[in-house]
Amino acid sequence: MPKKGENISLTSYDDLFETDESRAESQLERVQNIPVRELIPFKNHPFRVLDDEAMLRTTESIAEYGVLTPLIARPLDHGGYEIISGHRRAHAAELAGLSEVPVLVRDMDDDAATVLMVDSNLQRENILPSERAFAYKMKLEAMKHQGERSDLTSCQIGTKLRSDQMVAANSGDSARTVQRYIRLTNLVPDLLDLVDCKQISFNPAVELSYIKPKNQRLIAVSIDGEQASPSLAQAKRLRELDKEGKLNGDVIDGILSEQKKEDRGV
Repeated sequence: MPKKGENISLTSYDDLFETDESRAESQLERVQNIPVRELIPFKNHPFRVLDDEAMLRTTESIAEYGVLTPLIARPLDHGGYEIISGHRRAHAAELAGLSEVPVLVRDMDDDAATVLMVDSNLQRENILPSERAFAYKMKLEAMKHQGERSDLTSCQIGTKLRSDQMVAANSGDSARTVQRYIRLTNLVPDLLDLVDCKQISFNPAVELSYIKPKNQRLIAVSIDGEQASPSLAQAKRLRELDKEGKLNGDVIDGILSEQKKEDRGV
């Protein structure tokens, strides 16, 4: 028996009659109205938020009807909420003058948040090669990390292969294509911009990604000067010459000028 004067912890009336169903319901995710100023973009978010024609249409729609599809965000330890899905809607809402937007607040660790962020944005119709490249890289690293935590006895190579396949399965691309997109993240910014604007095709760009950065920059200068982009065969030659240590500005100009000569019938 408890001693006289001893504090006894009693179950509250509400807790005593609370059902399992009501307990579960209290922990369900709920949509909350969150001030726009408290929303922070996802760290290293690879998808661009542009003030283009599509953004103008989204802003006009939100100004008239509000945000119909809630954003997804996670609470941050230091305050505010990190957007996982809905960066464009958040920006459009701000442009439309809204002070709050509906947000599904969800507690997620870094890896799970990264996977969801990538998957939700890959559903967009128009995605630049650079966006897809960095998104695949972020998701692959997150899934690889998840695999290492759940199977610490697996070898690193095996985990990587399984992650590649899982990224591919949810993207519509093959594992090999996912790997090739990730190669684009090794391009210097000037070359990657040319890929985005379709001045360099995907397959030649993958070959150029293996070239040393200093020579990549020379290639970007030569493309601008020669007004010619490397074909797949030329990109492979440039890669091989770089590997042999024989690549320089003059050699690059000579290779890229070949296409111009062919076009002139020289």
